[in-house]
Amino acid sequence: MTMKNFCISWIAIYASIIYCYFISKNIKPGNIRLISLLPIITLFTLIPLNLFSSPNLCGITAFFISCLANFKLFAFAFDKGPLSSSPISLIQFTSIASLPIKIKQSQGSKTVSLKSPLNYTIKFLLFAIVLRLYAYRSHLHHNIILTIYCLHVYLSLEIILALFAAPARALLKIEIEPQFDEPYLSTSLQDFWGRRWNLMVSGVLRSSVYEPVRLVLERVMRKRWSSAFAMMATFVVSGLVHELMYYYLTRAKPTWEVSWFFVVHGMCTAVEVLVKKSKFGEKLKLNRVVSGVLTIGFVTVTSFWLFFPQLVRNGVDLRAIEELGFAISSNDRLY
Repeated sequence: MTMKNFCISWIAIYASIIYCYFISKNIKPGNIRLISLLPIITLFTLIPLNLFSSPNLCGITAFFISCLANFKLFAFAFDKGPLSSSPISLIQFTSIASLPIKIKQSQGSKTVSLKSPLNYTIKFLLFAIVLRLYAYRSHLHHNIILTIYCLHVYLSLEIILALFAAPARALLKIEIEPQFDEPYLSTSLQDFWGRRWNLMVSGVLRSSVYEPVRLVLERVMRKRWSSAFAMMATFVVSGLVHELMYYYLTRAKPTWEVSWFFVVHGMCTAVEVLVKKSKFGEKLKLNRVVSGVLTIGFVTVTSFWLFFPQLVRNGVDLRAIEELGFAISSNDRLY
């Protein structure tokens, strides 16, 4: 039944995207186009509710559609974002709308270089080791388990996104940028969130949230402050989207922990950027090794504190692991 619901959901998704291409493409950007897209955005928000029994399929669909596709469609309503590239064919439109892919920009712009097969092979082997460690879960300290969860999230996202990007690259005959740029090498929160972690999400939020908010705020305040508040707004929106994704997976009342995770990171990133641009920025600059350790340490500790507890508390971690084929006792809970 789960696979049947999954297939029906994706048939509805592609039918909806085709509607967006043929109907909304002929409507001028603005409020009227947005109104024409609202039924599809609503449908994309509801679809993951039909996939609760499979946390992995539900999570993938929620991420691809309720998160990314909805933001792409919202930006498209005002002729912004990746769907507004011109000219664009139906197959390109449906692929960009439904998949977490980012078309490589012109040679003059800074892009993330393509990764070697060896890079992905090493990460796949590391992911296999991470999964194997779950067999010894009952013997591990809960902080070690949470560290494994951090690795699981990163490696699974990078591998899954790369697997979806490969056929899209071959089918569309276009260059597609990697979605991650070795985030463990980040030397600041700005570097982590803006240049290395999940670049597809960063790009979509930049065009649909950050830039519109910044342009509005620039009318009433200085540019550096408008950028800081726009950055904060982007993190808040990201937090709310993650709350929605957590609801898809848990069906539990929101605790707002994951929202606070993004609020904390938004505030710290905004302060970091303001300090860098101040006259004290150069004086406070740290060695890259030190700043790298502090950055990854901060991300890891705040993940332990605010990102994972709601998922663990509702058993989503065990359901996801069991679905991958690892037998774990239903009473083997972290908290």
